[in-house]
Amino acid sequence: MIAHHVLFWLKADTTDAQKEAFLNGLKSLEEIEVVKSFHVGTPAPIERAVVDTTYTFSLILFFEDLAAHDVYQVHPIHKAFLEEFRVFFEKVVIYDAQ
Repeated sequence: MIAHHVLFWLKADTTDAQKEAFLNGLKSLEEIEVVKSFHVGTPAPIERAVVDTTYTFSLILFFEDLAAHDVYQVHPIHKAFLEEFRVFFEKVVIYDAQ
């Protein structure tokens, strides 16, 4: 099992409409057939010194194995998401775990 956790910080001037479009773009990634489990969200209202709530969106995907992860990376839906929405990223951090 591979967990793919992506944190997105969007640019400060991103409008609410653009954020909604971005969220819909993230949700489209669930359609990729190799995605076993999917969660997209925003920071939970938890205030602890060790919790980072500065990001805009969190995406967590689970894949059966590394081969499935590799299929996802080049999948047309993923590529289309990046093509359309990367202009809104100020920062992206990815954690992959097995």
